[in-house]
Amino acid sequence: MPVSLQQKNQHLLWRAGFGIDEKNLNNIINTKTKKIVSKLFEEAASTPDFIDVADESLKKIYQELADQNTMNPLDKTLEKFSREKRQEIRKQSGADIKKLNLKWLNEMTTTSAVLREKMSLFWHGHFACKEDNIFNHQNLLQIIRTNALGSFKDLLFEVSKSAAMISFLNNQQNKKQHPNENFAREVMELFTLGRGNYSEEDIKEAARAFTGWGFNYKGEFVFKKNQHDDGIKTILGKTGNFEGEDVLNILLEQKQTAKFITQKIYKYFVNDDVDAANIDWLSNRFYKNNYNISSLMKDIFSSDWFYDEKNIGAKIKSPVELLVGIRKQLNIQLEKPEIQLLLENALGQVLFYPRNVAGWPGGKNWIDSSSLMLRLQIPRLIKDDTEFDLTPKTDDDQQMGMKDNFYNKMQMELAKKYRINAKINWTEYINQFEKVKREDLLETLKQLMLQTPFNSIHSTVIESNIDKTSREAYIKSATIAIMSTPEYQLM
Repeated sequence: MPVSLQQKNQHLLWRAGFGIDEKNLNNIINTKTKKIVSKLFEEAASTPDFIDVADESLKKIYQELADQNTMNPLDKTLEKFSREKRQEIRKQSGADIKKLNLKWLNEMTTTSAVLREKMSLFWHGHFACKEDNIFNHQNLLQIIRTNALGSFKDLLFEVSKSAAMISFLNNQQNKKQHPNENFAREVMELFTLGRGNYSEEDIKEAARAFTGWGFNYKGEFVFKKNQHDDGIKTILGKTGNFEGEDVLNILLEQKQTAKFITQKIYKYFVNDDVDAANIDWLSNRFYKNNYNISSLMKDIFSSDWFYDEKNIGAKIKSPVELLVGIRKQLNIQLEKPEIQLLLENALGQVLFYPRNVAGWPGGKNWIDSSSLMLRLQIPRLIKDDTEFDLTPKTDDDQQMGMKDNFYNKMQMELAKKYRINAKINWTEYINQFEKVKREDLLETLKQLMLQTPFNSIHSTVIESNIDKTSREAYIKSATIAIMSTPEYQLM
């Protein structure tokens, strides 16, 4: 069966953004896909505002550190404070990271630049970083959001020189005669070439080139020349007196880097089952276009194969995509946005706390017995405002060895009964269907919210859960029932 224009447009809006909101419900039926692609890139071109949630008390402390121009590790510098003060600083930074999480979630939900934020979410997983410093997180997020659709070279350089990444991957400790290989290894394995496309000797030599890379307490990159190994290095067959920038350029010269990035983007935006011919075509163009991310994404979204039936409904929504998608489609306002943090944790994707250095594995890893049950319950919990039990995950791998971190403490305090406390703007949503005949409502709603056909059993369950007492009740109950199906988890 041919894919309809509506299916194509919904597929595009889910993959390039976070689904459909009440403002574009009717537009997806008749608007040409090419026009929607153009609009997505046009709206994503704006420079994002810096998200600043850091508490004023922390700003004052870090400004004092910056004024002292100290280059000591944070823990050592904070030794001048009492134990209680140090705990207070860490607690406040943790609370601010929570606020940053919620602020970014809200931006994903409300912005017209959905492609920029969706692409940023991808890079957030690609350049996975777990940091306790709110300022470092804010700066790294701004780097990612600003460069999300620009040059991968610029993005790689800025991320690699960010205080967040240098701290997370221990490059502050990477010094002449005492090299730390962590940063060099992850740059090759996770950011550029992919595992198996370099040697252990390449890592050792690259680590020497990155010696001396650090940052100050303004979060600015600092090259400490006296700590840099200025000897000759051989990396991926090239020999010279290389510094860190030289290593990044050598990695970008490798066509394998273009292929690795392309394949990862393909799995994220198209299908976990990659098409080798498509990857070769896309990666060659990506390389020739000097790693222009927008050009790569336009190649994907403008290709006929992107809209093949096998690629529609072939991916499981990540927890963030699911939560943001539901909020967008029903224009939901949350009385207590903090509940989203617990839902993120229970579903396995807490922003700024990636599962490990490789980010989140995605795909079928999003689903287990407990997370699937919660996923199916969320729409009804939002509509009915009923209490529910929530036992957040305490997987230490997700917390990256930080069992005493802010999120785990919050989980112990909040492992009890919850309400989502949400308000749905039903009026605007229902008005979108005023021209649809009563007998066509269910089919219209199915086509709107699902990217894959119903299982016959689920269809029967839907029918039995619809309130037919009025047109309004019908639309509300059918919408929630459809969102509560396994099929809604797919995009």
